[in-house]
Amino acid sequence: MPQTPTFAAMLNTSGYNRNLFQTKDDNCGGLFYNDNNLVSGSLEALIQHLVPNVDYYPDRTYIFTFLLSSRLFIHPYELMAKVCHLCIEQQRLSEPGADKNRIRKIAPKILQLLTEWTETFPYDFRDERMMRSLKELMHRLSSVEEIYRKTVHQLTQNLIRKLANLSQYEEVLAKINASVTDRLTVLKTKPHSIQRDVLTICSDPYTLAQQLTHIELERLSYIGPEEFVQAFVQKDPLDNDKTCFNDHKKTSNLEAYVEWFNRLSYLVATEICMPVKKKHRARVIEYFIDVARECFNIGNFNSLMAIISGMNMSPVSRLKKTWAKVKTAKFDILEHQMDPSSNFYNYRTALRGATQRSLTAHSSREKIVIPFFSLLIKDIYFLNEGCANRLPNGHVNFEKFWELAKQVSEFMTWKLVECPFERDRKILQYLLTAPVFSEDALYLASYESEGPENHIEKDRWKTLRSTLLSRV
Repeated sequence: MPQTPTFAAMLNTSGYNRNLFQTKDDNCGGLFYNDNNLVSGSLEALIQHLVPNVDYYPDRTYIFTFLLSSRLFIHPYELMAKVCHLCIEQQRLSEPGADKNRIRKIAPKILQLLTEWTETFPYDFRDERMMRSLKELMHRLSSVEEIYRKTVHQLTQNLIRKLANLSQYEEVLAKINASVTDRLTVLKTKPHSIQRDVLTICSDPYTLAQQLTHIELERLSYIGPEEFVQAFVQKDPLDNDKTCFNDHKKTSNLEAYVEWFNRLSYLVATEICMPVKKKHRARVIEYFIDVARECFNIGNFNSLMAIISGMNMSPVSRLKKTWAKVKTAKFDILEHQMDPSSNFYNYRTALRGATQRSLTAHSSREKIVIPFFSLLIKDIYFLNEGCANRLPNGHVNFEKFWELAKQVSEFMTWKLVECPFERDRKILQYLLTAPVFSEDALYLASYESEGPENHIEKDRWKTLRSTLLSRV
């Protein structure tokens, strides 16, 4: 089997250097290099470059980058069909008297390519057409040589397990969302029937930060690398009929993760605005400051930013009498770390530090890097918008996709980390399902705690009371 580097080391260079690995002849046609780095090529040539032969296996950086970006130009099931056709026809696997020695040389490489595809982009195989092509090719390989049946079986079982886990996860999310809706209805109709708050569930901010990290790492782990690309899929300008991925979106894990960020922000704001007593509200604010600080120390920047966002919501920030009772020095430090000025310079510096720590980590805890996810998506969005997918001559702009793959491959390393902290089901259940106020309900609770300060606030208060309380 060809030896390939790990994700962490994959994309340290500016592009695929053909001197690093075995490569095809220079006259393969349709591929263009600059300083030995692949920079562009026709789609057909790039597909051909993906397919191994007796003397060649594509390096892992190329496989990942092409499988990630190709879906902007061709459906994954169409790509799989082309790859299978090239493997079968070029390697003469369809011939009755196929050369056994030739098959022994090429089959492990084909199986390695299929293994990399199914392990890194398993959600592609939710499409029955993908599975059909995969099964056909694997059947041909295992039927001509008994030795490959075990590898084929293992590959198939691993893929089925990954897809089953995803389906299970989606069912859990659906149940959680249904539970939140039901409890929110209860909170609106019987506000005093639910007396629990976060401090009664978990009085220790360090424990809460650890449980937040559990949720973050679990949700990160289910996001497929292709979801970053399909979020920005546009019509291929060279094909009037194709929208490539929009009509076959297999997963919504990325959107579910963004929704979790919003939920956590609203949960924080709800917990602060709900208490009647000013002293209690101040205690909740200080508690969440300590939770946020521990998230920073862990490397959980997404929960950290969600907590800060919740505390900066207008219904919370306007509670001046409450904030006067809070020791805000620690909060000021955290806000400075996540300051958006200079394109989040302070945060990016802290992220680099956490990434460096994870590379030399001696424990699972030190490996944790959970990025501020909305900013990661924004970075990828601007990379996508800033460069054309195709060059004027119609070639695929592969330089752009090296950069895209660099960003996504770093994320792939982060999402593989297992959470080292002990799970607390009661706390996790509360974080995921505790009722939260809508923005209007937050404002109403805020005005009830500390009255309106001007005519605009007074008018809004009256409107909210008449509309929200009339529904109860």
